[in-house]
Amino acid sequence: MKNLILTTLLIFSLSTISAQSCQEMMDFVKLDNYGTTYNSYTSTAISKVTFYTKQIDYQSYYFAIVCFKQEYSYSCTEYIYQVASTTKLNYSLNYLDSAGKAYWKYIKPYNETLECAPN
Repeated sequence: MKNLILTTLLIFSLSTISAQSCQEMMDFVKLDNYGTTYNSYTSTAISKVTFYTKQIDYQSYYFAIVCFKQEYSYSCTEYIYQVASTTKLNYSLNYLDSAGKAYWKYIKPYNETLECAPN
């Protein structure tokens, strides 16, 4: 229930700044925000995950932007997730063992919150 309320508030807040696409949402979250990046050099799927905290109307919202490696390329494709406040800590404690497993356990469950991530 709390996630639903936070998501509704976030969507309402973002709609007031005309964020209409996932790319615009990523740009908004990155704006004036450096984030904390965890690189995954040995992962076959995940290049890096960057966590951001964004203040909107005096509320803190937490995001993860995951950059998935593209096959036969040095580039990656980014997806944004709205996550819980504890996700960054949990991911950071586990990604060195397996970035993929840490992603599946701590970030993937939030893929439907913003509808900007793959199923």
